[in-house]
Amino acid sequence: MTTQRKAVALISGGLDSMLAAKIILNQGIHVEGVNIFTGFCVAGHTHAIRARDRNKSMRNHALWVADQLGIKLHIIDVIEEYKQVLLNPKHGYGANLNPCLDCKGFMVRKAREWMDQHRFDFIITGEVVGQRPKSQLKHKLPIIARESEAFDRLLRPLSAQVLEPTLPERAGWVDREKLGRITGRSRKAQMAMADRFGFSGYSQPAGGCCFLTDSNYSAKLRDLWRMRGERRYEFDDIMLLKVGRHLRPRPNFKLIVARDAGENRFLHGFSKRFTHLYTDSHPGPLALIDGHASRDELELAARITARFGQGRAASQVRVKVTQRDGHQQVLSVTPLSQDQIPKEWYV
Repeated sequence: MTTQRKAVALISGGLDSMLAAKIILNQGIHVEGVNIFTGFCVAGHTHAIRARDRNKSMRNHALWVADQLGIKLHIIDVIEEYKQVLLNPKHGYGANLNPCLDCKGFMVRKAREWMDQHRFDFIITGEVVGQRPKSQLKHKLPIIARESEAFDRLLRPLSAQVLEPTLPERAGWVDREKLGRITGRSRKAQMAMADRFGFSGYSQPAGGCCFLTDSNYSAKLRDLWRMRGERRYEFDDIMLLKVGRHLRPRPNFKLIVARDAGENRFLHGFSKRFTHLYTDSHPGPLALIDGHASRDELELAARITARFGQGRAASQVRVKVTQRDGHQQVLSVTPLSQDQIPKEWYV
């Protein structure tokens, strides 16, 4: 009897990894997925916060992909371990704070460790030659295979025919002629393949959920590090940087102002950790102060908070301030006008 080979697929939740796994499933290989959770890909959670985003998918994309494929998915939490990848990338960053080459090597290494522990035979990824300039240029793909120690047990089914044959191909575990030869940044070939497989409702092919590829998010993270005087973060920081308006009117503190009722509810969960403000006389936002504000600076923070509430046109707005120690005070302030809030304050 022929032994059925087993492959572990890196499942990000995107179309490419979905197609790569499907190609191998169609060759009779037993496939299970792993999703490496760094903390920087939580799009479904953030869509659930704001009312205007409720029409966007709130699902866990990786779980949805696994369900469509009919395979098991194992989620590996690497939030703490991933910090060293982000803070000290050997191969540097992409356009923003995305350490793409180091990140992919790290994820493949975690998949390789899982493969060894569970006695699987090889690894599948959805990488496409030339699709991403930082990590998927042809001459960079061997770096990932080498530094993850996956070597030739790493198979990229979508581009396999333009790459050197891997062990699964040479050993006849998979038919190389049934693998893909996709290259470049266009997603037309993948979308056509999805149609042939009958896949629909997948996340946008050119999307991606990693916050670190977003210039605005990366700017907020850099600002956080400058404020703290050191490059460190926790998971709560990851989420807070994604929510609300972030304004730094003074070097020593930042104001995080909710943009709607959903963000008000979300930020309320953090209110005991921060000095926080909300408008008491008019409907308005909850705002958190990250840092230390003097008495005069508290008044400035209150005026900013009032600017984003329904009392913005009033001559006076009452703003309740609650310190981290629970002490409360009510300030009566004149809301700042829009032209009194410089663009430079926005992080």
